[in-house]
Amino acid sequence: MPRPFLDAYAPNPVYLPDGSVHPNVVHLARVIDHPNWEIGDHSYASDFAPPADWAAHLAPYLYPGAPERLRIGRFCALAHGVRFITASADHPLGGASTYPFAIFRPETMMDYAAEIGAKGDTLIGNDVWIGHGAMILPGVSIGDGAVIGAGSVVSRDVPAFAVAAGNPARVVKMRASAAEAALLARIRWWDRPVAWIEAVHPLIRARDLQGLERAAAAEGWL
Repeated sequence: MPRPFLDAYAPNPVYLPDGSVHPNVVHLARVIDHPNWEIGDHSYASDFAPPADWAAHLAPYLYPGAPERLRIGRFCALAHGVRFITASADHPLGGASTYPFAIFRPETMMDYAAEIGAKGDTLIGNDVWIGHGAMILPGVSIGDGAVIGAGSVVSRDVPAFAVAAGNPARVVKMRASAAEAALLARIRWWDRPVAWIEAVHPLIRARDLQGLERAAAAEGWL
């Protein structure tokens, strides 16, 4: 029996030509159980040396109960070396020193929570590709369909369907025109039933947006 085309419940969704599981690629929602993470189905990460703890590997400063959250949408792809530096990595800036004195005693460890929490959550949209070695800094929002270039340091928000690269990362081009982006935002193919996505994925791959629009309209979504 052939394997499902899109199996969100498979921890390792990629199979090699010999039929063996590719252990370096994981569906994040299947391998991360962390109260400060929210992960959409089909979003995956790849690493040359798969870690035992993917949450700590990707977001090393995001501890359970931290004042910030990391939210990743559906159908995202994280390359090797991607890191999320969330707000809890920050040092206090309001005093005379940035040295984090409070973290060395359990009873004062949360003294910086209000200042750190002001940076906000890190938000990654749907269908976002984050390239090799990119670093996402605290409180950043990356829109649907965006691409983050390899080695980039993202310190500010990235709009939907933009390609951003560099340190600090800047928008270098758009993946879609304003009209195309608006249509994709209306269709929201990433939120549709898996069977429908499987049926129309040739249209997605071919960038046949008119065909995709007709297929979505036939379902009553437009």
